[in-house]
This record gives sequence, structure tokens and C-alpha cells, in this order.
Amino acid sequence: MSDVSLYSVIADYLDSLKHIKRYSNNTIKSYNEDLSQFGVFCRKLEKTVIKQIDEKIVKRFLFELNENRYSMKSIARKLASIRGLIDFAYKNDLVETNRVKLLRNPKTVQVLPEVISVRNYEDLQEYLHKRFNETGKIRYLKYKAIFEMLYGCSLRVSELCDLKMSDLEFEKNRLRILGKGNKLRVVPVGEKTIKVLEEYLGTIKRKKDNNYLFFNTNEGRLSTRVVYSIINKYLGLVTDIKKKSPHVLRHSSATHLLDNGADILAVKEILGHSKLSTTQIYTHTSIERIKSVYKKTHPKS
Repeated sequence: MSDVSLYSVIADYLDSLKHIKRYSNNTIKSYNEDLSQFGVFCRKLEKTVIKQIDEKIVKRFLFELNENRYSMKSIARKLASIRGLIDFAYKNDLVETNRVKLLRNPKTVQVLPEVISVRNYEDLQEYLHKRFNETGKIRYLKYKAIFEMLYGCSLRVSELCDLKMSDLEFEKNRLRILGKGNKLRVVPVGEKTIKVLEEYLGTIKRKKDNNYLFFNTNEGRLSTRVVYSIINKYLGLVTDIKKKSPHVLRHSSATHLLDNGADILAVKEILGHSKLSTTQIYTHTSIERIKSVYKKTHPKS
């Protein structure tokens, strides 16, 4: 068994995730960050060959993360990345054993996602109308459409930015979304959302070769960073929740669907979750919201 470099195995593993498993760019980016950090740690220990990596080294890495006050969720994610790497090495006969797979995940405390209320969302739309409708109608309709797609269709921000005109099927009231792991799903679109999109599309001008639904001044793909800054700024005007990211709108959409009696399996398909357990966290959010309302309003609470 040759002394194969840890870094070359990391590169090969990431390449397999991209071209064989066809993971999304964002997922590969996360794996790359986790494994690069692990690679730097191993270099400090002068462990630069893949067969030198054992469970003791991984435990030391996890201990250092804990000492540096990384969250249990982040530590668990990094451990999962390392597990995948060593499993890849084992299956390709680069290591004799795979003891890392026996390491247990750190215990994590489930944190319920933060959401905004329906009233918050309505306040947001009212603010955008007052702020831009008279002096910046094109920007107003663009921002309105961005918020509506993230909330109304429960999209991830990367999915929003990747949307093409060819993904819209207005006549069937639906979108085709290429989500995580390049999995294609169909998302229903309400009449209100379609109206918002039609207003937006009726105002903008685009070059013939530009197929993106939302684009920047150079008519290229709108970046997730730009969308984040827009959402963060305007959510901050209507709510005091700590996180003010595009994902809050997705969380809120899922929670409001369940609040209003939507079937959890249907919500799972809309969100594009591979596991029902991922969707079930929103049922906990809904229950907590119900408890809060009960405590505030019921005379016997």
C-alpha cells in the first residue's frame, strides 16, 4: 500500500462528489472547507499521508474544534466530511481499516428554525411598495418577486439564483427546480406569485441570450450574496429575529404551510427534502407557536 498524500485523496474525493455523486456546488464547497481545515490540522501534526490518519487524530481534531467553541452541529458536520473521506480511501484500498466510522457524533441540541409571521411578511411587502413603487418601480418589482419566490415557493437561495426562464411553467402553475444533489422537483406556484412574476417580467428588459429569471447589471446570474444582503436589510425593518437570511423565508413558508393544515409529505416534496425527519422539525416549530399563542391568550393557561 503506497504512501498516498492526504491532500491528493481529498482532491480525488471532492472530484468524485462532483462528477460521480453529482453533489451541488454549495455542498462541495462545504466539504472542501471542512476537509481543508482538517488537512491543515494534520499538517501541523506532520501527518500528511492518508494511511497515517486514524481515529486518534480525528478525535484530537474534534477536541480542538470543541476547545475553539465550534457548535456541536458544526463539529458533527466536519466529522461527517472526514468519515466520507476515510470511507472513500478505504473503498479505494488506500487504507487497511476504517475505524473512523465507529466514532460517534457529538450530542447536539435541536435548535428550532426562526420564522417570521404572516403579518411580518405583509408589513414587508407594504414597506417595499412605499419605498420603491413611486421612484424605483423596476427595483420594487424585482425585490417583490425575489421575496415572493423565496417565501411563496419555499426555495433555497441558490435555487432562486439558478432559476431560468425555461423553468417557469405558468400555464401549469408550477416551477421545475434543480435542487441539492441535482435532484429535479416540481414546485406549485400560486396565482398571487404568478401575478407578481408577470409584473416583474413585464417591466424588465433582457438580452436574447440571457435566460436567468433574476440577473445582475451585466445580465449574469444574480449572486446569492446580493440576495442575502437584500433579504437581511429589509427583514431587519419588520422583525427583530436574530437571523435575517433568505433561509428564514423558506423556514417561514414551511411552518405556515403546516400551520394551515398542509400534509407533511406534501411539504417534504415542495422543500425537496430527501428525509422526512428534516421536514419534521417544522412540525415542532408549529407546535411551539401554538403553545405560545395558548399561553398568551387562553384564560386557563
